[in-house]
Amino acid sequence: MTDSTPRGLPPRPPLAARRVGYVVSAVAGVVLLWLVNVRPGWEAVPFLTAETATVLGVVDAAVAAGVLANLVFVAADPPWLRALGDVLVDVVGLVALVALWRTFPFAFAPGPVDWATVAHVALGISVAGTLIGIAVGLVRLRQSLPPPRNDVRTAVPRHP
Repeated sequence: MTDSTPRGLPPRPPLAARRVGYVVSAVAGVVLLWLVNVRPGWEAVPFLTAETATVLGVVDAAVAAGVLANLVFVAADPPWLRALGDVLVDVVGLVALVALWRTFPFAFAPGPVDWATVAHVALGISVAGTLIGIAVGLVRLRQSLPPPRNDVRTAVPRHP
């Protein structure tokens, strides 16, 4: 396994530090899945409505994708795999954010703050940030791949 930094990317932390981060992230995701789905369960959150059940699967999938990616990264994390995993996790997360936006399974008590608007703005910012994350991940993926070979089979013929 190589820890070389691809062209144009900042140096990476040591492998041991990255692995600790991956394990902590995976454990946090598993704990979140357990809290939401087992005990106390999403029903214990007072501002979530029954509509939460309709988006729970895709939200769980987004968290599970992050857990799976981090477990893969513990075993191997070359820059190209890390970038690809990040893009895939972001895409699943984007699907979950759009489902949350469309369903909006939240009900807030009236008060001095319009929490529904705050939640909509937070979801919108999250969607924008995730789209930026996907774009950045695709650039990182391209930067981490080896440059194309100048191979006779792939060269474009020149016409005089």
